Amino acid sequence: MAYSLVTLKTTGCGLPPGPGGLFGAAEGISYLFITSLVSWSVFTKVKSGEGLPEGPGGVLGLAEGLAYLVAIAGIVVLVAQVTEYGYIPNAVPVEGGKCFGV
Repeated sequence: MAYSLVTLKTTGCGLPPGPGGLFGAAEGISYLFITSLVSWSVFTKVKSGEGLPEGPGGVLGLAEGLAYLVAIAGIVVLVAQVTEYGYIPNAVPVEGGKCFGV
């Protein structure tokens, strides 16, 4: 998702679909993963008063922290995207769209 955000910030469009839509699919899955992890963390924090457990080797805690950083970066890029380009790219390419129109 971080690479997608950098691409979005510099070009005004997300990642190209790639061969068979592979890059676009990976981009979409990464956004869903980050959103799910942050949502799970917030839900756990509200319910128990603590964040997610660290997990083996601290991997889950690291993933949680990185997910928050990337989510915040996503909000910053979203605001910059609307401010600089005046639009948010479509998640699915559409005919006549500004990014990768079909």
